[in-house]
Amino acid sequence: MRHEQTVEHSDVLIIGGGQAGLSMGYHLKQRGVRFRILDASQRTGDVWRNRWDSLRLFTPARYAALDGMRVPADPSAYVTKDQMADYLEAYARRFELPIETGVRVDSLSRVDGKFVATAGERRFEADQVVVAMANYQVPRVPPFARQLDPEIVQLHSTAYRNPGQLREGGVLVVGVGNSGADIALEVSRTHLTWLAGKESGFIPFPIDTWFSRHVALHIVRFIGHHVLTLDTKKGRALRAKALHAAAPLVRVKPKDLVRAGVERVSRVTGVRDGRPVLEDGRRLDVANVIWCTGFDSGFSWVELPIFDAHGDPRHERGVVKEAPGLYFVGLHFLYAMTSATLTGVGRDASRIADAVVAYAPSRESLPVRGIAHGRRSAEIILPVGSV
Repeated sequence: MRHEQTVEHSDVLIIGGGQAGLSMGYHLKQRGVRFRILDASQRTGDVWRNRWDSLRLFTPARYAALDGMRVPADPSAYVTKDQMADYLEAYARRFELPIETGVRVDSLSRVDGKFVATAGERRFEADQVVVAMANYQVPRVPPFARQLDPEIVQLHSTAYRNPGQLREGGVLVVGVGNSGADIALEVSRTHLTWLAGKESGFIPFPIDTWFSRHVALHIVRFIGHHVLTLDTKKGRALRAKALHAAAPLVRVKPKDLVRAGVERVSRVTGVRDGRPVLEDGRRLDVANVIWCTGFDSGFSWVELPIFDAHGDPRHERGVVKEAPGLYFVGLHFLYAMTSATLTGVGRDASRIADAVVAYAPSRESLPVRGIAHGRRSAEIILPVGSV
C-alpha cells in the first residue's frame, strides 16, 4: 500500500527561527498575516547557545534588542551568548510566534505556482516563503585538512567551546577574523598558540570603556545603519567588497595578541608529513588546529535558479524578483552594513513584511494552525494590530 504524504499548508512559511526569523514573525503578526516558522534547532536560541562558552556580543544590550522587546540587562552591558539565546526564546514566547523547532528543511522548490518545502517525510506548501538565514550556514575547511595526522585535534569554530577540548601541545588557529582572534587569545592562556593569516583591519579603540559603550559605538552603529547602505555610493562600494571579505577585528586588537604571546604566522597552504605547512614553507608541529575559516552560503537546498556564481541569492533588498513570493532576511549587507545583525535585521524584516502584504491575494484574518516550540498548538487567530 502506497503511503500518502500529508501536505501542510501555510499562507507564509518562514524558514529559520533565529533572530531573522523571529523578527520576520513579529512584523508579519503586526500586519495580521498568517504564517508559520520552521527551525532546525531543537530549541529557540540554539544558534547562539551552541557557540563557544566565553562569547559576548560586540554591541551593548541597548543595541541588541529586536523590535518590540528590550534585552533584560543593563543597557550598557555586553551580554553573553547564553543571555542572547534566552532572550530570543523569551521573545518567541512573549509574542506567541508559531514556531516549530527540530524541523530541518531539505528542499524548497516551486510546483504549480506554490512553494513546496520538504523536511524528511513532511511536505509544506505556501503561497510565499521567507528564507530567514545568514549567508553563513556551512562551515568551510580547506580540502587538505583531511591530510593532517589523525592524532591532531581538528575543530571548526562552530564546534569549539573551550580549551578543555584540546590536547596538550601547540594550537594553530587558522583565520584572523573576529572568531579566530577571540579564540586564539583564549587558548593562548593554556597552550602555545599560532595564529595564521592576516586581519582585514580593526576598530582602533577599545570597546569596553565608558566612552565606547555610550558614544563611540553609537556613532559606529549610526554609520553602519544609516550611512553604509545601498542608497549611498559609499555603502554600495563597501558591499561589493564586504560580501566575501572578513570583517575588521572589534574586541581583540593585534597588540592584544602580541601581549598574550600569540605568534602571528603566514597563511596555511597545505600539509607535509601530517603537519600544517605555511606559505613561507614553515612546517608547524602542533597538536591542535582550530579552523576559523568562515562559511559557505549553504543554500543548495533551495532548488530555484536564483543564485549567482558565489552561491548567493540574487535579490533586491531581500525581494527575489525571479521568484515572486520568495524573500530573504538576515543576509549579510542585504540593505545595510547592519543587516545581518540584531541591530539591523528588524528594519529589513519590516520592509519584507510590507512586500508580503502587498503580494498576498487576501489579508483576511482566518484561523491558522500555530506551532509553538516543537508542539502542535490549537487553532489560533493571528490578530491585526499591535501585540
